[in-house]
Amino acid sequence: MLRTLSMLDGVSGNEGAVREYIKAQIQSYCDFLVEDSLGNLIALKKGAGRKKVMLCAHMDEVGFIVSHVMEDGFCRVKPVGGYDNRILAGQRVRVGEQKYPAVFGLKAAHHTTLEERKNELNFGDMYLDVGTAVKRGEYVSFDSEYLEFGDRKAKGKALDDRVGCAALIGLLQADQVYSYDLYVCFSVQEEVGLRGAKVLANRIRPDFAMAVEATTCSDLTGVPYEFVTELGKGPAVSVADGASYSNADYRELMIKTAEKMNLPIQLKKSTTGGNDAGALQLYGRGCATMVFSLPCRYIHSPCSVIDLDDYQAYCQLLKGFMEELEGVL
Repeated sequence: MLRTLSMLDGVSGNEGAVREYIKAQIQSYCDFLVEDSLGNLIALKKGAGRKKVMLCAHMDEVGFIVSHVMEDGFCRVKPVGGYDNRILAGQRVRVGEQKYPAVFGLKAAHHTTLEERKNELNFGDMYLDVGTAVKRGEYVSFDSEYLEFGDRKAKGKALDDRVGCAALIGLLQADQVYSYDLYVCFSVQEEVGLRGAKVLANRIRPDFAMAVEATTCSDLTGVPYEFVTELGKGPAVSVADGASYSNADYRELMIKTAEKMNLPIQLKKSTTGGNDAGALQLYGRGCATMVFSLPCRYIHSPCSVIDLDDYQAYCQLLKGFMEELEGVL
């Protein structure tokens, strides 16, 4: 399932293929399933109580959109979501519904001056070499195969946040009924301003909401205090980030659940970035929120890397936390 989700293309605003796959996996395991006007997918598992719990993973991925079509099979694109220019030169991509193969082009090094080589890579200097005519407005996704390698590692595109989507699918397929109403949501357009989550929060108005995410893993510098998270040390919970503050009581419950289940867990060491929790916490009447993340190296790139043991613990701990939650709501 993780392989399939990673390989599906779903740049922000064009999440249809991801949404249809998720629908097929969960429609037999929920009491109510609806797609809203923005494209969010909402699954409800009815419980016995009056409390509402919402889990949210976003379906979209960073990518590009064709902005200008040139002659001879070249085009210009605009970014959709955040990424690092340095990763783009020579990268393979897929364009439009026809999935035309293309590559990011840049003036060859032996045609540049010494001064040009010293400058930071400029997105405006790059173009897309498609080799055929495409249309303005078509979406562009990274062309990267999912691959398991090394010591229980996996790489692929869009692991932010297809890992969260996969975990929530697995939670629903466990087919467990809780004392609260469980809303499992798959949001759109997170990478361009948490847009889908804003609509979801206003519609559902949960008592507690949790973003089920992927997060930065920067364990390569050799300076441990700069690490955000580390691969192989389990899933992560946040204290705060650029968009939200996690509720301390629920965060402590997640940590205690990990200890009870003898599963690894780590505390995120950075307060940078943001995710759907920023919208869930503030919109509607507001609610207690938390962020539960899987560490991911090279996030927002075609070759994000996760640890499969971390992922297994991530899914197990999510299920265990939902059971423990019954005792506090």
